[in-house]
Amino acid sequence: MKSLPDNLHWETAVLHGGREAAPGAGAAGAAIAQTAAFAYDTAAELEAVFAGRAAGFVYTRLGNPTVAQFERRLAALEGGRGAVACASGMAAISAAVLALAGAGDEVVAGRSLFGGTYALFNHTLRRCGITPRFVEATDVAAYRAALTDRTKAIFVETIGNPRLDVPDLAALARLAREHGVALVVDNTAATPALVRPQALGAALVVHSASKFLNGHGTALGGAIVDCGTFDWSGPRYPHLRPYFERARQLALLAYLRHQIGRDLGGCLAPFNAFLLSLGLETLAVRMERHCANAAQVADFLAAHPRVQELRYPGRAAHPDHAVAQRQFAGRYGALLTLRLADQAACFRFIDRLRLAQNLAHIGDTRTLVIHPASTICRDLTPDERRSVGVSDELVRLSVGLEHAPDLLRDLAQALAA
Repeated sequence: MKSLPDNLHWETAVLHGGREAAPGAGAAGAAIAQTAAFAYDTAAELEAVFAGRAAGFVYTRLGNPTVAQFERRLAALEGGRGAVACASGMAAISAAVLALAGAGDEVVAGRSLFGGTYALFNHTLRRCGITPRFVEATDVAAYRAALTDRTKAIFVETIGNPRLDVPDLAALARLAREHGVALVVDNTAATPALVRPQALGAALVVHSASKFLNGHGTALGGAIVDCGTFDWSGPRYPHLRPYFERARQLALLAYLRHQIGRDLGGCLAPFNAFLLSLGLETLAVRMERHCANAAQVADFLAAHPRVQELRYPGRAAHPDHAVAQRQFAGRYGALLTLRLADQAACFRFIDRLRLAQNLAHIGDTRTLVIHPASTICRDLTPDERRSVGVSDELVRLSVGLEHAPDLLRDLAQALAA
């Protein structure tokens, strides 16, 4: 591949950054290394790769050329040092936390997490001996008060899903640096098209790449990006010291790949990596349309008499609008929520929609709709649902790329029911 010019605009970098041509007769597309393992001519060659003295791939659970290209491209978009891809977004969050914390440790997290993430922290990881301390996601003082000597991470979402609150990432990064704690930011809902947490001081960025990065609902995947801003030799992470001595600032990535990934096996499949890389190439133009459409839908729903509350960070009435303006530079994502009279009204509204697909997903080219309380958050207790911003009257929309007036007409006829 030819070397790229310096100072490319983001929209150009998303197409070219981290990309390599497939080997062979000038193939322009990425090759799919659909294999479990990689063969070497001699025992000495394979031994050298296992020992780290020679570059190469040995087993797809640890690394794969197709997966590696996706990792390079995403790391370039997030401005990070490198990335480790995982089988799903939940696998990425689990791996990130387990790379930082163990039994007896704590994680401070914004309480308005995606329901699956909240359950992971409050049930599965708690059973592993990792204690979550949930605080109001936008209250920096609450994070400060929750920090202890056992805290190994601060975890937030750039846009809470489905509460749609927006934490001040720069303020949280300052707090995290002050205490030598890694700030982990789930950037799934915003994507690097809206914000790079690395530029605001985050240590790690995680993604459910199945969502906006893929953009077409065709593949599961997740990723962890090391932002290159954190010193992994710090006293809170003694388990990383042997890796730091060998790999220096690549210590966390090495630990993720050669310890967590090797032992737990949550690797990304090569074909899924291929699909996710294709999705990355249209991320810039898709997010532009997602945001423009969502703004129009939000204005329409906010004025509708049957909508009791409309929540969207791009509206001045949103309590975190000023933070969202500063962090997202005028674009506010594709997610919004509306409250109707009761659950029955929500079901009638969803059933009447003709363009929106009723399913448990976000970030598709098509508009998606769901009733969170009866689906993705049904296993949470009533108190837990309130914590993550879910009630029986709430509907979540992930606005797609359709012609906006068509969406507005569909919403109007559905609300008329």
